[in-house]
Amino acid sequence: MSIKTCLLTLSQALLALEASSSLATIASAPIVDLGYAQYQGSVDTATNITSFLGIRYAAAPVGDFRWAAPQPPSTISGVQQATTQPNECYQAPGGNLSTNPYESPSMRKRAVSQSEDCLFLNVYTPGSEVVASPSRGLPVVVWIHGGGYVEGAANIYSGGDLIVDSNHGVITVVLQYRLGLFGFLPGEAVKEGGVLNAGLLDQNYALQWVQAYISRFGGDPTKVTIWGESAGAGSVLQHLVAHGGNTQPPLFRAAMTSSVVLASQYNYNDRIPEMLYSQVVDGTKCNSSPDTLSCLRSADVNTLQTLNYNINLNNFIGTISFEPVVDGTFIVERPTVTMSKGRLNGNYLLAITNAHEGNILVNQSMTLDIADYVKTLFTNFGSTQAAAAAKLYQNQGSNVDQANLVIGESMLVCPTYYLLKAFGERGWKGKFAIPPGMHGSDVVYYFTSLGPAYNNSQFITAFSNSFMAVAMYETPDDRYTPGDITPSWNSWRHDFTEMMFNKTSAGVPEVYTFKTDMALLERCAYWRNVSAYTGQ
Repeated sequence: MSIKTCLLTLSQALLALEASSSLATIASAPIVDLGYAQYQGSVDTATNITSFLGIRYAAAPVGDFRWAAPQPPSTISGVQQATTQPNECYQAPGGNLSTNPYESPSMRKRAVSQSEDCLFLNVYTPGSEVVASPSRGLPVVVWIHGGGYVEGAANIYSGGDLIVDSNHGVITVVLQYRLGLFGFLPGEAVKEGGVLNAGLLDQNYALQWVQAYISRFGGDPTKVTIWGESAGAGSVLQHLVAHGGNTQPPLFRAAMTSSVVLASQYNYNDRIPEMLYSQVVDGTKCNSSPDTLSCLRSADVNTLQTLNYNINLNNFIGTISFEPVVDGTFIVERPTVTMSKGRLNGNYLLAITNAHEGNILVNQSMTLDIADYVKTLFTNFGSTQAAAAAKLYQNQGSNVDQANLVIGESMLVCPTYYLLKAFGERGWKGKFAIPPGMHGSDVVYYFTSLGPAYNNSQFITAFSNSFMAVAMYETPDDRYTPGDITPSWNSWRHDFTEMMFNKTSAGVPEVYTFKTDMALLERCAYWRNVSAYTGQ
């Protein structure tokens, strides 16, 4: 599933960050001793926020550790300066970018190197001192970046923005995980000789790191909220269903999803995953080896990265190759099956979707009719399933309009409602519609140093505070900022009530409750009924 942030050019983002940092005075932070390493970050005296950048949470996944479970980091002597952004994990593009009218900013050249050695995280704390005491015990927000499981990195997101949103009431962790071929190589051989879903296991390992060490930064490990956008929200979904919805001990108490993604999630040894594994083996000339996985582990990283890039680039737009699979251990069954049982990790859920989720995932000049489009999107669909789907959308505008709705609803909007149904009275639903309301348009309203186009303080307070209230108070309905214009939240199961975040044509914030469209829920019921064919 090729999910782009599509928010603004990276150069604009970097200029905004550089401008804000130029006004600040940077001072040395206290040293935090993690046992295996000591890290000293820096204090931004203008914002009164301390950052620790590039903390290693796992060993470098290279050599024999390629496609292996994350391993503990080695002990490092001396004090490490945690003041520069870490290496990015290897990046790949979304499918068929030549026909995509949007460009992914995270694929532009940046000053941060790409490397296999990329299992780092950034920690941001309020104040200039790190108070590791039970009396402080601040809630913790863990951000998982999006990018279709093939791109994205920690350096894009300043966790300090979330601290500002919370009125200095939370600690923020921004993590990285293996991507693309390096993080999501499927197949029987990987199951036998390594681990599947390595990228998800990296995230899980980072969450374990938070449990073990966040108290040393002043955080409370019992008050962790995981949050992500796009594939990051899809990752949150994976952690909600992990171990059949019963991860022990628990790693978080609340979850927040911004445009959750659930694409086709095949069994690890199904036809398409095995074809993908064979494609990688052939591309590295490992097909004559008696142990193909060992051969891949010894392959040159540049050869693997070239394959990673080209395989993803050649995908049908809106799809990706390297994504989570059902591995039988961490993800024990298709996610919709686990969700239907109503037992998920976490106690609370806040879920947001955007007004036009599918548009950037569809070639807006495509000529396929909707039945053919659906069969291309879901390769296990037969003519019967495709015809039924086409009938659902036949009165929804042109073939492109219909395709926008098909991919947006089947892979993003409807899975959000599946989660909400499972959480019952403990789940809340919002909708972001500030024009253009595309997939990813909401992110700059959380990470405001990226420069939101609608820079209205009332709106940003209403929108961002709903998320931070969940992290701090286990409900979006806590008004911790005076003047918050958000009406009272009801759980989604309370008469299918949602919260709209929009503006009027005159530029006035428009935040109000509304009822979910019943026709949309009927289409979602269809997609859920055919989830065995969609692989969800």
